[in-house]
Amino acid sequence: MLVNLAYGRTGLPVDFPDDRTTVIQPTFVGGLPDQQGAIREALEHPTGTARLRDLVRTDQTVAISVCDITRPMPSATLLPVVLEALAHVPTAQIAIMVASGTHRATTREELIEMFGAEIVDRNRIVIHDAFDESELVSLGEVEGGIPVWLNRNWVEADVRITTGFVEPHFFAGFSGGPKLVAPGLAGFETIMRLHDAEMIGHPQARWGVVEGNPIHDAVRRIAARSGVDFSIDVAINRDRDITHVAAGELFAVHRAVRTVVKRTAMQRFTRPFDVVVTTNSGYPLDQNLYQSIKGMSAAAQVVKPNGVIVCASECADGYPDHGEFLDILTQRHTADALLEMIHEPGHNRHDQWEVQMQAQIQQRAEVLLKTDGLTDDQVRSAHLTPIHDVAAATREALARSGPDAQVCVLPEGPQTIPYLADHA
Repeated sequence: MLVNLAYGRTGLPVDFPDDRTTVIQPTFVGGLPDQQGAIREALEHPTGTARLRDLVRTDQTVAISVCDITRPMPSATLLPVVLEALAHVPTAQIAIMVASGTHRATTREELIEMFGAEIVDRNRIVIHDAFDESELVSLGEVEGGIPVWLNRNWVEADVRITTGFVEPHFFAGFSGGPKLVAPGLAGFETIMRLHDAEMIGHPQARWGVVEGNPIHDAVRRIAARSGVDFSIDVAINRDRDITHVAAGELFAVHRAVRTVVKRTAMQRFTRPFDVVVTTNSGYPLDQNLYQSIKGMSAAAQVVKPNGVIVCASECADGYPDHGEFLDILTQRHTADALLEMIHEPGHNRHDQWEVQMQAQIQQRAEVLLKTDGLTDDQVRSAHLTPIHDVAAATREALARSGPDAQVCVLPEGPQTIPYLADHA
């Protein structure tokens, strides 16, 4: 059974044993025949709000929150339609805000890739910096003692618009919607509280869970505190084509799109697998090891205790070198020791949440990594086992697991989230 794994920009074809392999992919939905037409229709008939063109006066300022380069958001398709609806507003009064969270700054080349050269050349683009306190405004606290620091350009705009794509998220439940406010445009202090050991370790902080998930509950409260006047969320397929779009009131829109996404991207199983092969959905999502924990987490949902996860992720950007992920990851030699350190009182460092997620996965299963962006020694330093041949590594893992062992393949990684019936 030849399966093309999403890997980098080109993919990775791998041959798996026919009689022992279950392939799990999102239910394929073709792109809308007229994607920009569908966006216009959604803007003209929004849920719970006035039309976007009627919502904004000529003398008002507008902030539009958009995904950064780590997300395959089709902004080049969506933004021109949004700006068309705002054609009566002078361009100088509109800020397109890249919701970076704590990610590195987006380069000009990446902005052009994301939006197209015309939008980059003609519009004011603000790249959010969570660490620049001079650009943050405090909005007090929300329930749980979570401080709310948000980008000044966002808070001070007369009209605030979010644009996002919805997919299952490994600890926030679903992406899109309110996440375009926090952590997207939040300050470091806010992001650290949303991602601390208590939050990440909560049993409801997982794929597909929104209500009762302390992270998503807090994210919704922060978005409500800041005020979002209009929201556009889309669902996409593996070709990055828009399959569904909704616009209007933030929470109604997000609820509608995540309901659609859950039907196509989450699949229920009654038994776990001995071996699970996963990816991080290819470029741009598999740019580094930090992001690739998501693909491992998807696999962990259906791997047997002490099973094997085989992850294929290009990691062209390395660990990466920026942030504290690598430094924290290499502070201890085992998953148990890492978790013990992370749960120590007062230990709350940038990027520790990804280390915590990786350690929790490795408590459950052995993780093998196929990558071209890290050397074998670098992979070992991250507590993972380097491999170069996914097919051979899978066969060896199956052989160790016994004659009846089965493998599950997630060729698109976290674009498909399998889950066991008792964890629904």
